[in-house]
Amino acid sequence: MREYAERLTENTDLKEAILRIAKENRIESGVVLCGVGCLKEVHIRKAGAKETFRSKGHYEIVSLMGTIATGKVHIHISLSDETMNTIGGHLLTGCIVDTTCELVLGILESYEMHREFDENTGYDELVARKI
Repeated sequence: MREYAERLTENTDLKEAILRIAKENRIESGVVLCGVGCLKEVHIRKAGAKETFRSKGHYEIVSLMGTIATGKVHIHISLSDETMNTIGGHLLTGCIVDTTCELVLGILESYEMHREFDENTGYDELVARKI
């Protein structure tokens, strides 16, 4: 596995930045290893995949993980607010970095990953093949 690291700055859209990094670095099969920082705007999909949550405020990223497969991402995020309440869900466009986000990605060299539509789930799901 190879690694990639970048510090994202204020007003950067977190999901768009991960997609940009994957494209610029030709990351076809990868994982989000770590994301440490804070957001000032949140947009995540709730469990059940029907509703989204939007908020403005001060949120610390307490967990960021997911997969990158041929230009698509599936990323989950957990956030803690000023009262230390924690929320989490599926990362959507609209999560805006406040002061910083330290992002580390892993580039998988022994797997080929892509996404295919799964009629059972209704989503493009990960297909991973060891090479």
